[in-house]
Amino acid sequence: MSKIGTKCVQAGYTPKNGEPRQIPIIQSTTFKYDTSEDMGKLFDLEAEGYFYSRLQNPTNDYVAARICALEGGTAAMLTSSGQSANFFALFNICNNGDHVVCSSAIYGGTYNLFNVTMRKMGIDFTFVTPDCSDEELEAAFRPNTKAVFGETIANPSLAVLDIERFAKAAHGHGVPLIIDNTFPTPINCRPFEWGCDIVTHATTKYMDGHASGVGGAIVDSGKFDWLAHADKFPGLCTPDESYHGIVYAEKFGKGGAFITKATAQLMRDFGATPSAQNSYLVGLGLESLHIRMERHCKNAQAVAEFLEKHDKVAWVNYCGLPSNKYYAIAQKYLPNGSCGVISFGVKGGRKAAEEFMKNLKVAIIATHVADAHTCVLHPANATHRQLSEAELIKAGVPSDLIRLSVGIEDVEDIIEDLNQALETVR
Repeated sequence: MSKIGTKCVQAGYTPKNGEPRQIPIIQSTTFKYDTSEDMGKLFDLEAEGYFYSRLQNPTNDYVAARICALEGGTAAMLTSSGQSANFFALFNICNNGDHVVCSSAIYGGTYNLFNVTMRKMGIDFTFVTPDCSDEELEAAFRPNTKAVFGETIANPSLAVLDIERFAKAAHGHGVPLIIDNTFPTPINCRPFEWGCDIVTHATTKYMDGHASGVGGAIVDSGKFDWLAHADKFPGLCTPDESYHGIVYAEKFGKGGAFITKATAQLMRDFGATPSAQNSYLVGLGLESLHIRMERHCKNAQAVAEFLEKHDKVAWVNYCGLPSNKYYAIAQKYLPNGSCGVISFGVKGGRKAAEEFMKNLKVAIIATHVADAHTCVLHPANATHRQLSEAELIKAGVPSDLIRLSVGIEDVEDIIEDLNQALETVR
């Protein structure tokens, strides 16, 4: 199967004669084997199979394989949240004393994970704006840099990352580029085609599509040569004494080393495992992802054009608008649409924004984003509440910003609702 719509429906699971048509929910913690020797082969990574769902579960693996096919990767795994996916993706190759170059325009929770929690673990971060010059980007690297991280479309600033430029910089220093591709999904952008090495997702968002379960995913492109930079990545290129002295990069190669280590080591120790039920829901969501993303983007484009013309709207940020600073780069990386998320400000600042949100009827106030329902949020009071005014500006999230996630309802109803709420603002 070559077309992405077919992959959404069928990739990752092919039932045999008489088997369940739909991905089965394997709701079991453990799996039975005839002999101790059989199970021993699993523990030694000498055979494929399952022994404990904290590490791997068939339902999770079927869905991970579908996401892997959509992104065009070689291996993938699911995690209990997008946050754990981003943590695993970096911690899999970073140790105490290491350093990461990161776009400053990222989700507030991810920023806090990196800037606070992972710093406590001895991993340092240098944040650069996605619009930084080549010289500024180069200056951010250090001898102990182990990765570059960014978001394809930043949440909620909606900055569009120049993937090729950041990949070139990363590879020039012998490190991988890791990109969170949650907002565009592989329907609208496949970062591996532009030089990215590892992709992460909060499957909680468009992949699930219905706000029914929290989850995350990590996909490996299989292109980064860990052994060529063995001195930088000892965790992959030297024996893991906690797992029988295995050298992941030698045994599993470029295509499997990263995900195998993240599963055998990090999932084993941290246990950020998604439930089979939640993964099943992601699998269902993926079946309609290609259809829903088209509708999200079409609706959002119409809403952005409406807001841009409204006299009570101070500014609108959506890369589908020709007036947007990221319009040209979006045409390169996102020619078929970006996502359904728009940010804008209401004239009158924070107080006006609160009044506007209070009078919405179709759009709901929720901390969620990127699902079938239209929802709205004031990030400075919610997801980015922990950031100072200076940090908000640096992250591209001014205190008057409203994040609007346009759903798949009838767009005329969405626009009518926004219009009546804006008319209440004085």
